[in-house]
Amino acid sequence: MPFRTPIILLCAAAAFLCSGCGTKPGAEQKKRIAGIVFGEDQFFRLVLFGMRDAARTEGVELLEANSAQKPDREIQLVNTYIASNVDAIVISPLSTISSVSALARAHEKKITIVTFNTTIAEDFPVSFIESDQTNLGASTGRAARAYIEQHLAGKANVAILAFMSQAKEVSVQRTDGFKREILELPGVRIVAEQDAWMAEQAVKKVDDILTANPDVNVIWAANEGGTEGAVMAVRNSGKAGKVVVFGTDTDEQLANFLLADDNILQAVTGQQPFEIGRLAVEAAVKALRGESVEKKRSLPGILLTRGNPAEVAAFKERLVTMTK
Repeated sequence: MPFRTPIILLCAAAAFLCSGCGTKPGAEQKKRIAGIVFGEDQFFRLVLFGMRDAARTEGVELLEANSAQKPDREIQLVNTYIASNVDAIVISPLSTISSVSALARAHEKKITIVTFNTTIAEDFPVSFIESDQTNLGASTGRAARAYIEQHLAGKANVAILAFMSQAKEVSVQRTDGFKREILELPGVRIVAEQDAWMAEQAVKKVDDILTANPDVNVIWAANEGGTEGAVMAVRNSGKAGKVVVFGTDTDEQLANFLLADDNILQAVTGQQPFEIGRLAVEAAVKALRGESVEKKRSLPGILLTRGNPAEVAAFKERLVTMTK
């Protein structure tokens, strides 16, 4: 019969071994930061890559989560992180008002709050990292204005795709920036303005717009899905060469559209999501260390144009590098 160590001795041995597995007395535990996004598009994927990069550099643990644009899930996630005593929450809130209560509870528990991309109507977040939304629209607006002056004799009938029902404030800022630039030309008319932020939506909306307004020759979309759908709709309609598209946000597909021979997509202004994610985690770490943190940082957009294919190709290379 084999020898069996008494259970009490096994427990004692296990306790001894585990005592050496934990944090040594006096050693500083790694800070834990929860990073909460609300989408799975390339923007938020790159935000997460930026968060991971900062977490590695700063030596903190990053806990990733996605609220999937569901307020109940956002509350559940925040409550979970409160219960697990994280040191900081870095979040793109779903609502300036409705997201406050859960985050306020976290703040009351001495959890550092940093917002990015979107924020809340309260002052307790230590920092807010965002894109300059008006600048994003204005940047593409300047490119569209130059195109209209050079190729359309200063006259254009413009259709706009926005996302008012998804994120009204951001949509208004981008749209106002775009309009401000193109309407400096007296020959520009805005003849249609619709909501479509997903590519499938935008294909249908643009098809309807082109049918109802056959004189439309310029389309601007306020986000990447709308821009992608607008390009595909123009391509499907056979109006390449007659209708051009401008947009906001960037991804690999839009870069490929800028490099395509069909001459439909002319320019887009993209955000810097990797930098947004990196700076958001860095702000949380600085606050935890008691260092000063900028209350708000607005990052400029990056303009990519059909006229500068080398820059578009370089952007595609940077995407590969950032996601390694």
